[in-house]
Amino acid sequence: MNRKERRAANKQREGAARRPNALAIGPAAGSLADLAAAASRSHRLGRIDEAREICRQILAREPANVQSLNLLGLMAQASGDHGIAVKMFAKAIASDDMNAACHYNAGNSYKALGNRTKAIVHFNKALAFGMHDKATAFILQSPAIATYVARIAGKWPLPVTNVELFGTESVAPLANDLFLRCAMEATTLPSVQLEALLGYARAELLRLADGRDDDDGETDDDIVAFACALARQCFINEYVYAQSAAEGGLAGALRDRLLRDLASGTAITPLLLAVVAAYFPLHAMPNADALLRRDWPVTLAGLLRVQLREPLDEAGERTAIATLAPIKDSISLQVMRQYEENPYPRWTINPLTAFAADLARGRTGPTAEQQAELDILIAGCGTGRHAVQIAQVYPNARLLAVDVSLTSLAYARRKTRELGLRNLEYAQADILELGSINRTFDSIESVGVLHHLAEPTAGWRVLVSLLRPDGRMRIGLYSDLARRLIVEARARIAAQGYSASAGDISRCRQDIIREAEHWKMLIGANDFYSMSGCRDLLFNVMEHRFTLPEIAAFLNDNDLSFLGFEPFDDPTVIEKFHKQFLDAADEASLDQWHRFEEAHPETFCGMYVFTVGKNAH
Repeated sequence: MNRKERRAANKQREGAARRPNALAIGPAAGSLADLAAAASRSHRLGRIDEAREICRQILAREPANVQSLNLLGLMAQASGDHGIAVKMFAKAIASDDMNAACHYNAGNSYKALGNRTKAIVHFNKALAFGMHDKATAFILQSPAIATYVARIAGKWPLPVTNVELFGTESVAPLANDLFLRCAMEATTLPSVQLEALLGYARAELLRLADGRDDDDGETDDDIVAFACALARQCFINEYVYAQSAAEGGLAGALRDRLLRDLASGTAITPLLLAVVAAYFPLHAMPNADALLRRDWPVTLAGLLRVQLREPLDEAGERTAIATLAPIKDSISLQVMRQYEENPYPRWTINPLTAFAADLARGRTGPTAEQQAELDILIAGCGTGRHAVQIAQVYPNARLLAVDVSLTSLAYARRKTRELGLRNLEYAQADILELGSINRTFDSIESVGVLHHLAEPTAGWRVLVSLLRPDGRMRIGLYSDLARRLIVEARARIAAQGYSASAGDISRCRQDIIREAEHWKMLIGANDFYSMSGCRDLLFNVMEHRFTLPEIAAFLNDNDLSFLGFEPFDDPTVIEKFHKQFLDAADEASLDQWHRFEEAHPETFCGMYVFTVGKNAH
């Protein structure tokens, strides 16, 4: 599913921040648009009574108008009347139960009312329905977190002591931040400030766990829940946070204590288990499955599922994955080893939750193409995030998704099974050897893969040979112009002798953070905030880059037609393109795009993502 389709699927429930701790919704549709705009404008200007009156006028004509109900809820929330606020949000959710903004706002009011269970339910729904990409910005708006971040920044680059940072309250204020806890369990949090704060919080939890006697189970439930959430965040980001030698030594000693207690049958406190899991993955420990035979409080259920049950399931999945084409090329074998060690990406949330629910409830209908019985190949599926999107958008299609890494494929199979998708087959294969499978496809997708092959164009030609006449192919390739900073970073890494080990990647990241202004583009990349992402971004064993003339030459040599780039995140790109070429502008001209990129080298900072068609004869 491309960006354009994802935007269309989620457009009606996208929110924009109006003030800290609140999400507001875009303009209402149809004849009420002017009133809705007026209500929002009055609210922004602080004319609250006027905004309320306009909302009531809208609701008199359309009682289930989501924007007006949400806005009334926000105004009640701001005045401290959370009882009225939750009623307004509940009515809005009854009209649109997948609206991330309304769920987030309801969560804040339920928290204020002391109903923590309902607050967590709504926060989790907000994250599932699309807010996970915006979570960091809202977390940083918290006054408590802003205070901690300012204390850390005030001493930077020197470290702050835990007493200076947390005072006598320790991590209690953080533990009471329910949205932070939900977000840590759900997604990576791409922020240098948050990473530093959570690193200090982890060290403080380590101090607390180490200072407690074995028989002391009287730890505040919120502290344990926070420790569990932080352990899940560390598992998601693959323990990318920096730590001092002393901290690492103390964490290792605590792990050894847990292993001794596990072997002897001694009681293990929930806090000790959660803190150890914030430094080491539980499933990798000796005799880890013995942890599942113990009775634990419900607070630990999610942590044990993520760090033990799911990895054990994935280990079982490996034996069910067929090898479709051998992996013989030396570079392909090195790439395979990289992704065996660091499967990428470690995604948690179905990116099409709202789309799939709308489809199931008949709120949106599939297009004729989406209903077609197509044969689709995903060449280089990694952990399956892309493959499951395509499987949901094309439910009648037969999908084959291949990758070199069994670990990545096992992750993909588990996630596919969780989502109940039955039109998706996984197999291990090297793209370079796919010509031997004797199958052809209506559509082939290979985004972010070919440039990691020893010979990208050789692999691309193999894929072309598998594409049926009039078939379409979606390709993603690194831009030579856009990745100049990545090339510089890779050269620096090589010169300083950093390896792709976890310790070296972590140390390299800290070097980059210390020179944040120079490496701003790297620090702004989501991949920078997980071990597998950072390894893929900066330490990949093989990376080729392309220019648009090189792509154009390949298309010409292989009888392919350029059908266009995927829609840009920045809407001004197309405006600038047309401004540069005026009436001669042709969005299907790779020559024009090359000249545009030379003037705007940041345009394809992710990669070139485009569709081509196979010319029929």
